[in-house]
Amino acid sequence: MLLYTNDEGDLVKVEGDPENPFNEGRLCVRCLDLPEMVNNPKRLTHPLRRAKADRGHDRWERIGWDEALDLIAAELNKVKEAYGPESVIFSCGTGRDIAPYITRLCWSFGSPNFVNIFSGKACYLPRVAGCIATTGAFWVADCAQQFPDRYDNPAWQMPETMFVWGNYPLIANSDGFFGHWVVDLMKRGMKIVMIDPKVTWLSAKAEVHLPVRPGTDAALALAMMNVIINEDLYDHDFVEYWCYGFDQLAERVQEMPPEKAAEICGVPVEDICAAARMYAQAKPAAIQWGLAADQKTDGMQNGQVTVDLMAITGNLDVPGGQILPGAGAGHNESGFGFEKGVGDELQKKMIGLEQYPAYCMIILNAHADLMLHALETGDPYPIKMGFYAGNNLMSCTSMEPQRWHDAIVKSLEFCIGFDTFMNPSIEASCDIFLPLSTVAEREGTVFTHYAPCTVTAGFMHKAIEVGETMTDFELCYELGRRLRPEVWEDFASAKEFMEALRLGKKEGGAYFDKVSQNVVCQIPVEYYKYERGQMRQDGQPGFATPTGRVELWSTAFNQFGDDPLPYYLEPEFGPADPELMKEYPFILTTGARTTAFFHSEHRQIAYLRELNPDPIVEINPQVALDLGIADGQWVRLRSPFGECVEKARVTETVDEKTVHAQHAWWFPEEDGSEPNLYGNFRSNINNLLPNDHYGKLGFGAPNKCLVCGIDPLVENYDTDMNLIWEKFGKLV
Repeated sequence: MLLYTNDEGDLVKVEGDPENPFNEGRLCVRCLDLPEMVNNPKRLTHPLRRAKADRGHDRWERIGWDEALDLIAAELNKVKEAYGPESVIFSCGTGRDIAPYITRLCWSFGSPNFVNIFSGKACYLPRVAGCIATTGAFWVADCAQQFPDRYDNPAWQMPETMFVWGNYPLIANSDGFFGHWVVDLMKRGMKIVMIDPKVTWLSAKAEVHLPVRPGTDAALALAMMNVIINEDLYDHDFVEYWCYGFDQLAERVQEMPPEKAAEICGVPVEDICAAARMYAQAKPAAIQWGLAADQKTDGMQNGQVTVDLMAITGNLDVPGGQILPGAGAGHNESGFGFEKGVGDELQKKMIGLEQYPAYCMIILNAHADLMLHALETGDPYPIKMGFYAGNNLMSCTSMEPQRWHDAIVKSLEFCIGFDTFMNPSIEASCDIFLPLSTVAEREGTVFTHYAPCTVTAGFMHKAIEVGETMTDFELCYELGRRLRPEVWEDFASAKEFMEALRLGKKEGGAYFDKVSQNVVCQIPVEYYKYERGQMRQDGQPGFATPTGRVELWSTAFNQFGDDPLPYYLEPEFGPADPELMKEYPFILTTGARTTAFFHSEHRQIAYLRELNPDPIVEINPQVALDLGIADGQWVRLRSPFGECVEKARVTETVDEKTVHAQHAWWFPEEDGSEPNLYGNFRSNINNLLPNDHYGKLGFGAPNKCLVCGIDPLVENYDTDMNLIWEKFGKLV
């Protein structure tokens, strides 16, 4: 981004940087409207505190940073002495830069309980865990993003076919993937296959559109491998030399012929076969996949079966197929981490480690669902203090959010929130509010938080200064030094800490100052690394797995007690239960991104809110006719676990069996005090979603494939945009 300021130092305009090879100057509306966020009249720019008795009420008083940090450190040490460091939980939201800093604060304090408040960690991690168990790495589509000259680089080859699976890249993508690359390549002749229950612009341009029933992706992938193997379309050389367990996989896929998958998925058998042949015969072919693969009970199997599909067709680590970066990519260790900070004895106390060791040790997170039980019951020990940064969990990431609300408010003796605005979660439960700097007010590096997309490193440069905000790395550094100064003594400043973590240097900022003069630093990515020993720590050819091969039969899954071969698991709540379907006849899918918002952010940004003023649920015209629902009418959505209200959009882009509901809704223009909490529970689709319905290894959740019913309402909850403009609008 290019940030423009006026003579008074205000941010007044944002443009895309045409010199950046990643986006080539193209930005989403949220980036373009950054000035309205930075200068929002309701933005909080000073630390605040209140008494515990005042939780749930706007009774905050301004304090200074030293007072706030000293108070937090004192409370942390008090709880640590009384209950042990494990009684404090640390959490953050979807922060591409914040997670490494918060985890290191957590671990340096001695707590093993960094936790993402999301049932089954069903956002990205099931896919990643499935991939790592199979290949030792995660994979993304190769769109020449690693080359300065992009599509003109002679080492790169354009994919003949790309499968866009479980996401809509023109609005949102996996980290490090820019959706308009798909359009770039389509203009150059690449064909696409869309796997999406909804009709979109891309599906209208696709060679094949597979509108699968939500939750049935694993059945589709198994059937595609059935076709590829039985028709001898697989890559014999790659399978023979680099795969383990092919014969067992070939036997397993016989259980899912395309005819069976067609019945399960609700798509024509001929389309499944055509898609399988297209993928196998294209040289090369790529898969750009997204969140939908994670949000079902068999989310890990989705990751496993999809990477198996990539492997047997020889599309791993090849030009135009799937790539991951070379050695040295991603953020670096900052000199201390989990083992040094936590230690052996406390590691064993991580919530969920005994029950789900794969979950806890692969991602070094406490188990989210079992953390909820610990908060509610005090078993295996009481949780007494919480810290969440950029995590409006009661609006966005918590299933059954009222349960999480009640558990947190009841159990935590002290709680800290770190964000740019007040939100329902902080208002309900926190005693200290700490104001977060935006991207316009900080230095730093732009790395995604997982390795395969860190083929480009960008840099943040401080353009403006607003109030007394602090960056995440500054906060963690300042608080960490107060708690355990001996663990932080390697770093003379917060900037040095950031640089050490992100760039692996300890030169007092000189290295960062030098390299950050570049628009980006692109990390070289070579192909066929497995042939040259560049994927294993021992330097031997092969993949980072116990067998050194792509494990189609996973030794890791077998070790942790799950089926070593991929399998399809019918959604627990769905057509398999006909009696349930009588009361809840539709399949609910949720979590799809919108152009206006990122999760629960931006609801108080007037320009963005005007694009999407109300929570929307999309339903088919025939469903609307049958239920007597008009376009724009408010409806009640209900499941076996709860209900909420949203506004109906009647559209033929969804089929008669599926409804698509927006997520993460709250209303910052409303009263923030309990019990309303900015209308947090009224239109919160997570009311309908359960905890405790994950896979054998602890991953996954049925968020995109749950049953629901719909009832028309006479009430009108339409947003008053005049009120939004009055409270939040500010022209710069």
